[in-house]
Formats: sequence, structure tokens, C-alpha cells
Amino acid sequence: MNKIVLKYILSNFFKSFLIFSLVIFCFGVILNLFEEIEFFKNVNVSITKPLMLTALFVPSMILKLLPFIIFFSSMWFIIKIRNNNDLLIMKIYGLSNLKIFFILAFTSFFLGCFVLTVVSPITSSMVKYYEVTKSQHAKDIEHLVAFNNNGIWIKEPISNGSRIISSSSIEGTELKDVSIFELGNDHKLKRKIFSKSANIKNKTWILKDLIIFNSSNDVFQKQKQNIIKIRSMYDFEKITSLFSNADTISFVDLLFNYKELINIGYSEQFLDQNFHSMLSLPFFLFLMTSLAVILTMYTNKRSDNYKIIILGLISSVIIYYIKDLSVALGKTDRIPLILSIWAPILALSFFTFIGVLQINEK
Repeated sequence: MNKIVLKYILSNFFKSFLIFSLVIFCFGVILNLFEEIEFFKNVNVSITKPLMLTALFVPSMILKLLPFIIFFSSMWFIIKIRNNNDLLIMKIYGLSNLKIFFILAFTSFFLGCFVLTVVSPITSSMVKYYEVTKSQHAKDIEHLVAFNNNGIWIKEPISNGSRIISSSSIEGTELKDVSIFELGNDHKLKRKIFSKSANIKNKTWILKDLIIFNSSNDVFQKQKQNIIKIRSMYDFEKITSLFSNADTISFVDLLFNYKELINIGYSEQFLDQNFHSMLSLPFFLFLMTSLAVILTMYTNKRSDNYKIIILGLISSVIIYYIKDLSVALGKTDRIPLILSIWAPILALSFFTFIGVLQINEK
């Protein structure tokens, strides 16, 4: 294959990809900036703070939209070279539709691998910093759940005051090494509770092996108990759903730190879902590029360009909702979770295989 032709294909393909990525980035900045300004409207910070947080958040949003960015980039590239007759010139140099298809599809596949191993760890670190920075300005919130290297921290309102809870880790549906501080409306400490474990399966927590310090005239009296129950606005499902942000976990974390993530409280189902979702990304990019090439190479008429673009929009929307529906069925145990992630990939593979056979004949 002529190296000049190959260089032309790759350079123009990446140019189309970068243009679409930049457009999505600009839209993301505009939309998210309004949200950040609304969050900080009552906080004394400069405009640079919302801008910085927006710049940290938007790249992770682009990664989520990457299959559709690559889809429309591929469509735009093929339409462009077809309209200016570059596609015809490539065929004169011996490049068939099938060869061009494989060049673009495998380029997208290796781009997905690069994103998983290099870009994903960077964006996950950016999202972590984003969440930590925003949580520092959320002190006025009455109820708050924070998750960091020191464990879990919970603040919630109670009758005549508030409660602050800390725990070193979650094992199953139990918090370990629990400390509870109950404050009055005057922010004075009223009671301290130290427990080895707390079952938080539902909103009535069961604390075991605990020491209680009750305040009486500013003097704390110590009391030991085997078990007590307290009522909370949080349970296991609500707590784990609050700190289980997939954007803060990279593919590298899942690959090498899976057991550590389990030990600090992430559920296996959540981690498995994200691992297979990330693992499927290169294959999804391969297939979305394949679909774009099939749609645009199916006809050589310039008059069909608008029809192709509309068909591409409809196809992307259908794929998005089918993929989302499949994952929802997996989360609700209607079908196996791993199958729910890979089923749309397998279905799209079958459709792509038939389409490749057709464009190869043209």
C-alpha cells in the first residue's frame, strides 16, 4: 500500500475526529459552566473556579460520547473524500472499499486501547479532583456523604441537631470502626458513640459492641452496650450509590486494584459492570466506525448525503437506547450483567458483517 495514501487517510481521519471532539468540548464547556456558576452563586469565589472545574469535568464527558464522536467523524471523512473524488483516486491506487474500511476500523480500535490505558487514568484523576474541590464548598449542605482515603464520612440532620458519622470501611452491608458524634442546635457535642460495626442494610442501623458517652452538664459519662438501634436517612444502597461514581475509576484501576476497590466498599456488580463497559470500548469504536463506513459507502450519489446524515442520526439514537436498555436489564437481573454489556456489541457485529460483504461488492 502506498505510504502517502495511508498517511493521507489517517491524517484526515484524525483531523475530522479532532474537529468533532473540539465541537463537543465547546458545547460541554458552555453547558457545564452554567451549572458550576449556579453552584457557586452564593460562594465567594472568582470566575476561575467554575472555569477550572468545567475544564476538569468535560473531558470525562467526551469519553462517554466517544463512540458517537468517532461515528460522525468517520461519516464526515468518507463523505468528504467521496465528494472530492479522493475515494476514486484511492481505488486507482489499488485500495478497495474493504481495505479503507479496515484501515479506519482498526485505527478506531487502537484509539480505544489508547484511551483506556493512557487517557482514562488522567480523566479519572481529574474527576476525583473535581469532586473533592466541589465538596470543599458544600459545607452549608445539611446532609452530605463523602468518600476518601480515610473512609466514609456522613453528615445528616436529626431532631434538635445534627449527626456526623465516620467509618474506616464497608464490608458487605456493615460499616466497620464506626464513630458517631451528635450535635445540638447550638453545635455543642451531646453524645459520642464508638462501635466496632454497624449493619446498614436498611435505614434502621444496628450497632454492636459499642461505647457511648452521654453529656450531662458538659461532663461525659461512659456507658458500654452490646447492641443499639439508631434511625438514619441513609441505608447501604443509598450510600453506595452516592459514592459509586464510575468516572473516578479508570480501566487501569480496575485491572490492577480490583480487590482494593472491593475492600474499601465498592460492590462487585458495580466494578464488573464498569470493567466490561470499558473493555468493550475499543470494540464499540471499531463497530461504530464500521457502521459509519457502511452507511456512507453504500451509495456514491452526492444527492444522498443528507439522507445518509439523517440515517446516521437515527442509527446513533437507536444504538444509544438499545445499549442503555440492555444495561438496565442487566442491572435488574433480567439478563446476566456481562451479557447485557456485550449483547449490543454482538448484535452490531452481526449487522456490520453483512454490511461489509455488501460494500466489498461495490
